[in-house]
Amino acid sequence: MKIFTWLVAALIACAALPAFAAESAAETTVAAPAGNSAPAGYFERASELAVQALALIGVNYKYGSNSPDTGFDCSGLVSHVFQQVAGIVLPRNSQSMSKVGEKIDKAELQPGDLVFFNTRRRAFSHVGIYIGDARFVHAPSRGREVEISDMHGRYWKTRYNGARRVNF
Repeated sequence: MKIFTWLVAALIACAALPAFAAESAAETTVAAPAGNSAPAGYFERASELAVQALALIGVNYKYGSNSPDTGFDCSGLVSHVFQQVAGIVLPRNSQSMSKVGEKIDKAELQPGDLVFFNTRRRAFSHVGIYIGDARFVHAPSRGREVEISDMHGRYWKTRYNGARRVNF
């Protein structure tokens, strides 16, 4: 079952990530959005964040945990992915994560960006990793598993607090 979940995640990743443009027969890179001043290689690494997050779909939610073996809470999932892909140690809770990196407009979201929501009657109480097409990967709540959600859905749309881009 875990292999099936991973395969589904990989297929979703292919559909969710920015278009790839071949620069040579041997090298492929993610096309950066027009007018963006991100550092060289940023979008390739950011796409890796999204793919790594997708690979964790189906892992159980566990409050206070940040391991695929024991489960994840929302900030634990984000911390784990950033540590594994970029070697970046992020703060352990979503409130603190909301102060890291560069604040970005919703219209500028790219795979790998952090998206924040008010799910506990306080701003920035939930965090996920944006994967493209108004979707994000997150560890929702007790009794559930890491999943993909649509930011246009009524629940998430009304609770959106903002987004941050962590440069690496």
